[in-house]
Amino acid sequence: MLDYAALAALAAVIREGSFDRAARALHVTPSAVSQRVRLLEERVGCALVIRDQPCRATETGRRLCQHIDRVRLLEQELHDALPALTPGEGARVPLSIAVNADSLATWLAPAIAAYAADAPVLMNVAVDDEGHTAEWLRSGEVLAAVTSEARPTSGCNSRPLGALRYVAAASPAFVQHHFAQGVTPGALSRAPSLLFSIKDDLQARWVRRLCHRAVELPRHVLPSTQAFVTASVEGMGWAMHPQVLVTDHLRQGRLVEIAPDSVLDVPLYWHYARAASALVDGLSRAVLSAAREALLQK
Repeated sequence: MLDYAALAALAAVIREGSFDRAARALHVTPSAVSQRVRLLEERVGCALVIRDQPCRATETGRRLCQHIDRVRLLEQELHDALPALTPGEGARVPLSIAVNADSLATWLAPAIAAYAADAPVLMNVAVDDEGHTAEWLRSGEVLAAVTSEARPTSGCNSRPLGALRYVAAASPAFVQHHFAQGVTPGALSRAPSLLFSIKDDLQARWVRRLCHRAVELPRHVLPSTQAFVTASVEGMGWAMHPQVLVTDHLRQGRLVEIAPDSVLDVPLYWHYARAASALVDGLSRAVLSAAREALLQK
C-alpha cells in the first residue's frame, strides 16, 4: 500500500523546489517532510529527489509525482460526485498541460483562465514548441497538450483544433533597407530574423516554401511571443507572427508583410489522456470551444 502522505511530501518538494518551502505549503516542519521522503526512498529502494537548488525529481520520483497528481484528480472527482464520503470542501488539484507559446499568447489563455476560475484546479502550464509538446504527454509529465502532431499519443485521444495562421512581417523601414529589391534568398541570408528558440522552425519552413530551397538565416533568439512583436516594430528583425496578434500593427502600418499573401497555416491538435478525470474532460471542452472560435477551420 502506498503512503500517500509521503507521496504528497515528495510532490510538494518537487513542486516548491525545496524542503523548507514544501514544509510551509504542507503546514508541517521541514524535518517531517525530510523524514517522509527518506522513508519513501527507503521503501522504494532508490533516490527520489536530487537535492539541488532547486530540488529535482529522479526518473522514479517523477513517476511517483505523476501518480499522486492523478490520484488527486480522481479524488476531487469523487468529492464532487459523493461529497458525503469526502466531507469538507475539496482542495484544488494540480492539472498539468503543455502548449505552444503562440497559442498561449493568443486564443488559449482566456479559455484556460475561464475554466480554472470555476474548476477546482491549479493549472501548471508548460510552454514548448508545438512540434515538441507531445513529448511532454508521452513522458507522462502532463495530461494534455496542444501539438502539431495529428497522430494521437499512446493512451490519448486526439482532436483537431484548427490552424493558427502566421504572417512574415517587419517594420516598413526594415523592409525598405533589407528587401528593397525583393525577398530573395540572398536578401534573406543577410536580413536578421527573430527566432523563439532553437526548436522554432517556422521561419525556415516559410522560407523553404517561398524560395523552394533552404536558406541560412541570421537570427536573434528572443523567447517571447509579445517581444517578437515589439522587436519587429522597432526594426530588430523580421519574424513569423500569429496573424491575430499583429492585425492592428499591420492595419496601422507599424508592420508590413515582407511577402504579401504568403501565409503559413499551422494545424494544431489537442491530445489528452484517456479516462484521466472529469476535470480533464471539462478542460478539453473549454479548449475545443475556444479553438472553434479563434482558429481557422478547414
